[in-house]
Amino acid sequence: MDFILKKIVSMFLMPLPLGVALIVVALIFLYRHKLQKAKLTLVVSIVWFFLFSYSPFVDTLLHNIESNYPTLHQAPKEVKYIYVLGGGHSTDGNQPITSQVSEASVVRLNEGIRLYHQLHEKAKIIVSGYHGLHDPTPHALMQEKLAIALGVQKEHIILRPQPRDTQEEAIAAKKLLGDEQFILVTSASHMTRAMRFFNKEGLNPTPAPTNHLASIKHLNYTDFFSSHALVKSRIVFHEVLGLVWQKLKGI
Repeated sequence: MDFILKKIVSMFLMPLPLGVALIVVALIFLYRHKLQKAKLTLVVSIVWFFLFSYSPFVDTLLHNIESNYPTLHQAPKEVKYIYVLGGGHSTDGNQPITSQVSEASVVRLNEGIRLYHQLHEKAKIIVSGYHGLHDPTPHALMQEKLAIALGVQKEHIILRPQPRDTQEEAIAAKKLLGDEQFILVTSASHMTRAMRFFNKEGLNPTPAPTNHLASIKHLNYTDFFSSHALVKSRIVFHEVLGLVWQKLKGI
């Protein structure tokens, strides 16, 4: 029930749906001849869309989330496992595996493989994720196919195809790893939430954030009404809502 509720909430409490909702409210006020309220709501909607599609504003927000954990440049030598958290995919046999797996998942797995090579291919890579609501193939299996295509030996890959979200991935990791130190790979924006889930299970993860999307070193102050920034703002909302959810659940 919690899983379904989270999906529904995250679907609507996003910058674009909320901005559209403000415009709809403004039209309702206009239809009812409440011109002052209509004007005010319309102005708020314009400001809303401006802020969350303005690259410098969104990049600053996202950077604050992504910078909570530093990059893991060198894998600890004693580590035997690298846990790469799942993302999205779309099974299509007419496309290469690199196109079927989402961009974030490709980057995560490549970071895991980079660290795997640093350990002289003596570690195991754990990939996880269930089949999803509209795809029959478990995400873990897609990641395994991609890892093999990128040169990882099949016997060095451990699949966990049951977890549906990060909390379930942490529970699966506890059963497999116990108190064993391991590297946890996920998107930088997602690492804060992931570490909370894994630490709550009493695990011993070394964070390896990747797929950084924001940088404040070279902000483009002329990038107005950017669709790319709107996508990033969705990530900000998703992670902030996730952190609030964790807070409410006592995690």
